Amino acid sequence: MNRRPSPRIRIPSWLPVDPYILALIGTVALAALLPASGTVADVAGGASTGAVALLFFLYGARLSTREMVDGLKHWRLHLTVLACTFLLFPLLGLAARGLVPFALTPELYSGLLFLCLVPSTVQSSIAFTSIARGNVAAAICAGSFSSLVGIVITPLLAALLIGGGTTGFSADSLFRIAVQLLLPFLAGQLLRRWIVGFLTRHRTLLGLVDRGSVLLVVYTAFSQGMAAGVWHQVTPARLAVLLGVEAVLLAAMLSLSWYGGKRLGFGHADRIAIQFAGSKKSLAAGLPMASVLFGAQASLAVLPLMLFHQMQLMVCAVIAKRRAKDAQQPRQPEVPGPRNRPASIRTPVSTPVGE
Repeated sequence: MNRRPSPRIRIPSWLPVDPYILALIGTVALAALLPASGTVADVAGGASTGAVALLFFLYGARLSTREMVDGLKHWRLHLTVLACTFLLFPLLGLAARGLVPFALTPELYSGLLFLCLVPSTVQSSIAFTSIARGNVAAAICAGSFSSLVGIVITPLLAALLIGGGTTGFSADSLFRIAVQLLLPFLAGQLLRRWIVGFLTRHRTLLGLVDRGSVLLVVYTAFSQGMAAGVWHQVTPARLAVLLGVEAVLLAAMLSLSWYGGKRLGFGHADRIAIQFAGSKKSLAAGLPMASVLFGAQASLAVLPLMLFHQMQLMVCAVIAKRRAKDAQQPRQPEVPGPRNRPASIRTPVSTPVGE
């Protein structure tokens, strides 16, 4: 007797589930079941501090200063992406303050606002811009430039906008930021010329180091959250509200970046780069920053960013494929000019992973 093959459950191609998110969820579950405590917590905390410094050292070593300078030739596009990332996003985050304390707790709102301050992604901005047949060179430079600026701007904005809340920002916090984030990043930039060959040859291995370091940071942060008893604040209703707020936030930024780019006179390819680089947030940069900025409250602070990361991948995958279909339709030729000229730059050696 022939048996019918059992049907396979397949995830639709337009619904990408990032394996890294699954690893992050598994790490959170491990921290919930077996949180680090006592001597183990001290060791994990020290290792986490070292991992954060290593991450930002590698970020600095990967980013080519020359490419960044070359990218300034397309300065209007990059200023537009920076305005989306560090101006429009924070303004929308501040507008959500009215949801506290009725829909969101102060701690969840701090995490939501921190999400709005994180720099843009590099890898996924490039990938979606390429799928949508946009200006890939501009997306490379815009994402890299946002990461570079975010090393300084994100902590300063967090100190300014979140400092008066429950997270307790202080001069000591800013000093830790400088020591753990800025100094390793600058060291990576200074040593780049001597180690760039090594980074190129061992790109895959260093990618695993990146992701493993972030997982260690997440485990340490969520273990501290378990010890502090912060998770009783996350009820299913508040989580549903948080998802709804993030969906509105993402829709608003996708619309503002797309139609705003048209209003500013950018061509179709440039508008695609602006939309994808200006509407997304970097998980790879945000998680280590949150561990430094929020301490024991970092587990709640990174929750909105983790949710937003998966949401942006799912939505942008659909949009990118739609843009690609639109590109196949006949289009009026655009007259090259200062506003539509693509940036002439090369692809960097490597970009941060786990975004």
